[in-house]
Amino acid sequence: MADRKVLVVDDEKLIVKGIRFSLEQDGMAVDCAYDGEEALELARNNQYDIILLDVMLPKIGGFEVCQQIREFSDVPVIMLTARGEDMDKILGLEYGADDYITKPFNILEVKARIKAIMRRVDNKNADASQSKVIDGGDVHLDCEGRRAYIAGTEIGLTAKEFEVLELLMLNPGKVYGRENLLKLIWGADYPGDVRTVDVHVRRLREKIEENPSEPHYVRTKWGVGYYFQA
Repeated sequence: MADRKVLVVDDEKLIVKGIRFSLEQDGMAVDCAYDGEEALELARNNQYDIILLDVMLPKIGGFEVCQQIREFSDVPVIMLTARGEDMDKILGLEYGADDYITKPFNILEVKARIKAIMRRVDNKNADASQSKVIDGGDVHLDCEGRRAYIAGTEIGLTAKEFEVLELLMLNPGKVYGRENLLKLIWGADYPGDVRTVDVHVRRLREKIEENPSEPHYVRTKWGVGYYFQA
């Protein structure tokens, strides 16, 4: 965890202070923001390994901040919120969040989630460096640069959308069940359910398919799961 750079965004200064102190004890560099505008400015001007982002923020709400960050970065985002309803969780994932923690939380849980995400990112980057380019039909993935193209035009994918597409393209024709995808992409310790997979596949299709309702590339094997076909 040492040498990681983290952005903590929350308007409750005592929470920010506690998180910052604990993360710095683990050798991480921590920047802090207390509203949505400040968070976006820092995210645009710095390279972070992960962002902890509160949902209820002054000026710009956390979901909108997450959505705007996804327009220029695939940095992992963990949403922090006092509300634990399922719709909030799905909404957070819709906007590109990677994980979700409900307040009040134990800082040890926060650090465990950060470690799990960093471990998955490091593993994915190592795998991607071994297979730098993947092509399937008009879809082209630059795994090293984490960039995706359709017919030569770059499209913006979130980190998880990219990882889902990368996994499917590395194994064309292989059907992955939703629970298997959840475990492989989000990790066995991820607290969400298979709806997370459906949300990301739907958003992925909206970006790469000419007709998302009749997908050509990311297909469904009814009752089984998803697979890629060029």
